[in-house]
Amino acid sequence: QAEEELKEACARQALQLQEMGRRERLLRADVGQAKEQLKSFKSRVMQVCSPAAAGAAGKAVTEQQVIEKVKNISEESQKSHEREKCLQEELNSRLSKEKEVSESVDVFKKSLCKLQ
Repeated sequence: QAEEELKEACARQALQLQEMGRRERLLRADVGQAKEQLKSFKSRVMQVCSPAAAGAAGKAVTEQQVIEKVKNISEESQKSHEREKCLQEELNSRLSKEKEVSESVDVFKKSLCKLQ
C-alpha cells in the first residue's frame, strides 16, 4: 500500500512538473513577445521623435535625447492641464459673478418698474 501511495505521489509530482514546464514555456513566449513589442514601440518612438529631438535633419538621435523630448512634452502637457484647470476655475468664478450681477440688475429693473 505504501508503495502504491508513493507511486501515486510520484505521478502527481510528474504531472505538476509537466504543468510547471508548460507554464514556463508560455511565460517565456510571452516575455519574448513583450520584448518584440517593446522593441517595435521604441523604434516607432525614435522615428516619430527623431527630427524633433535632433533639432535638424541628418543628425543621429540618441535614446537619451528622445527620452528628454518625451519628458519635455509630458511636462508641457501637465502644465497645459494645470493652466486649463486654472482658466476653467477663473471662468466659473466670472460666470458666477456675472450671474449675481444679472440677478441684481433684474431686481433693480423690477424695483424701477414698481417705482414708475
